[in-house]
Amino acid sequence: MNLRYVSLPGRGQTDACVTAAVRLLQMAGLRLSGTFALETDDPSCDMKLQVLPEGPVVCINQNLGREAKGCRLDGGALEAAVVEVSTRTEGAQALIVNKFGKLEASGRGYVPLIAEALERGIPVLIGVNALNLPELLTFAGDMAEPLPGDPQAIADWVLAQT
Repeated sequence: MNLRYVSLPGRGQTDACVTAAVRLLQMAGLRLSGTFALETDDPSCDMKLQVLPEGPVVCINQNLGREAKGCRLDGGALEAAVVEVSTRTEGAQALIVNKFGKLEASGRGYVPLIAEALERGIPVLIGVNALNLPELLTFAGDMAEPLPGDPQAIADWVLAQT
């Protein structure tokens, strides 16, 4: 099975690495399905995902106001992003899951799309933080293997699978 993950220390590092790999894959002309995080200069807690290949941008955080000290996922918005992805999988050469998070750890979110991609022989790249890595490994069993935190190495792996 073609399932690889990236997990880097530091806030936003995994997102940045996956996003850079996606940009390389897009430049190589691959048809991608999934989502990647958009960079933002907004100091508030904006978490925006770009649906691949050319889908909408979805804001997946709850607006907790200016005085908020952290972010909170809007599970409904993330599920809406997953629905958007599910309508754009035809002809995909790879599935990109920007983050295996709490929803996926509970069997929701991207889990059905990951399973479908693996059944179809489509390579899957997943970003995951250290907190959710045990759940990803439980979900994936011996199918999941780590990739280095190097966008070019990630892109090279995906390209080698297509």
